[in-house]
Amino acid sequence: MAAVLSLLPSNLSSTRISTKPRAVLDRASKMGVPYGLKKGQSRLFHELPSGLNMEVIVQKGAVDKDPDGKKQRIENPPLVFVHGSYHAAWCWAEQWLPFFSAHGYDSYAVSLLGQGESDVPAGSVSGTLQTHAGDIADFIHQTVRSPPVLVGHSFGGLIIQYYIANINNDQSLGKGNLYPKLNGAVLVCSVPPSGNSGLVWRYLFSKPIAAFKVTRSLAAKAFQTSLPLCKETFFSETMEDQLVLRYQELMRESSRMPLFDLRKLNASLPVPSVPKSSIKLLVLGAKDDFIVDAEGLNETGGFYDVSPVCVEGVAHDMMLDCSWQKGAKIILSWLNGLKEIVPL
Repeated sequence: MAAVLSLLPSNLSSTRISTKPRAVLDRASKMGVPYGLKKGQSRLFHELPSGLNMEVIVQKGAVDKDPDGKKQRIENPPLVFVHGSYHAAWCWAEQWLPFFSAHGYDSYAVSLLGQGESDVPAGSVSGTLQTHAGDIADFIHQTVRSPPVLVGHSFGGLIIQYYIANINNDQSLGKGNLYPKLNGAVLVCSVPPSGNSGLVWRYLFSKPIAAFKVTRSLAAKAFQTSLPLCKETFFSETMEDQLVLRYQELMRESSRMPLFDLRKLNASLPVPSVPKSSIKLLVLGAKDDFIVDAEGLNETGGFYDVSPVCVEGVAHDMMLDCSWQKGAKIILSWLNGLKEIVPL
């Protein structure tokens, strides 16, 4: 999640995709510490309409055998993972891509523009809710074989919320398929629909010390140099220091520019509402989340009329934390109803 400073009032945003200006490719500003892929993973670069390339780490689902020894493919929906601020595709590739691919899910983790190994757009920020959601929509339309489940973390969850709103808007306005349909969505420690302003005010009045730490950690990027602050912001107390140092380095190298202009972002919120039960949705939070509090989690659940699930013993970076399996297993259980087994 990005810095928590902007407190402007919220308004509804426009919901059309606009063509982004073509920017000069900047191959020189890639991550200084490359992320090494795990067994079974590959990296591709999806060319966007702007001409920029978006990094995608891919891990295909495993093919199982039935009790008679015949090969079968578990026809699960593909999963497309969207990271938040200071992260990139690698944060999913570390634990959750191997986990879900082992259970038969084709898994794709994107790096938003200006993050990870993706190209850098012109300007001072990597995009807006509109352009980020549009980039994901373009990738799904061009590459993903069937309606996927989107999984978004922190500000990535807010991008997915914008995407969801525009599926319904496209249908109601007869725009066609600008935003391809989804099989569902999972919001992990997501920024709520109204943005982070509510979180900021609550922290300022009820947890002033925590508010100072969050601002110093994220706005001033102190998490990049302070091991204790990085651990407190993103991970559980029991997380091994060596792992925190590794992820700290990857986070530092991942984000070459902010995901958003926060003032403009908060002025465009809340995201448009959607008809109740119009999409299968899992809202997942972490009990020890230092950034998104319980009220923020409940706001997101209430907005979509679903009961949020709060996972005990994990922190904000649920997919990287020492108990990463807890959240992954809850998501897998939620996904099981979409399963179809087809002989090969």
